[in-house]
This record gives sequence, structure tokens and C-alpha cells, in this order.
Amino acid sequence: MLFIGVFTTPLFSQQLAVVNFLSPRFETADFSWIVTTHDFGKIKVNKHVTHEFKFTNSGDAPLVISSVQASCGCTVTDYSKDPIAPGAEGYVKATYNAAKVGVFSKTVTVNANAAESVVQLTIKGEVVE
Repeated sequence: MLFIGVFTTPLFSQQLAVVNFLSPRFETADFSWIVTTHDFGKIKVNKHVTHEFKFTNSGDAPLVISSVQASCGCTVTDYSKDPIAPGAEGYVKATYNAAKVGVFSKTVTVNANAAESVVQLTIKGEVVE
């Protein structure tokens, strides 16, 4: 009985691969961002500022964000955790802690199952006294 199972499993796997390979259509998720850069302008030192980057899944498969990473510890992120259906909206939030005076430009890297699988969002501004 075990002998049959070992040899039939590869056969079924090959059949599934052929069926998927011959499929006439491949569904993909895709980001359609409103903006990918936000300028806070001048902000007061020690103030937290947040921007919510919004997007639409313009693809024909659910979009799933696997990770969102800020370029430094001064920026905290939040994002849509559930799959975003085709045509639905999602978000990535970036909150910057303006702890020191000066010009800043920080990035947030979004990884997802979209056609453009890695997207960089940018927040910038100037921290003033």
C-alpha cells in the first residue's frame, strides 16, 4: 500500500502543475496609490505627526501586505492587516516622532503580493523649535 502512495503522489503533482501551467489567466493584485510621498512641512520639535497613505487594489486578486518596515526607529507604522479585495481600499500609516530639529526624509518599505511587490513610501519635513 505504501509503495503505491509513493509513486502516485508525484504523478498527481505533475498533473496539477500542467493544469495550472495551461491556465489561460493569471490573477494578480496591484497597488494604485493616491500618493507615495508626503511632506509635513514645518513641525514643532517633540511633536508626533501621522500620515495615512491610501491605496486601491487595482488587480483582480486579493492583495496581502506581508510586512511594512520604517527606515529608522523614529517612525512607527501601521497597515491593513486583512487581505484587500480587488477594488477595495487599504492603508499604510507612518507616524514620525520629531525629536530633533532639522530637515528629515524617511522611508517606509511595503512588501506585498502585488505586481510591484516592494514599494517605498516617503515622509519628509522640517522640525523647528
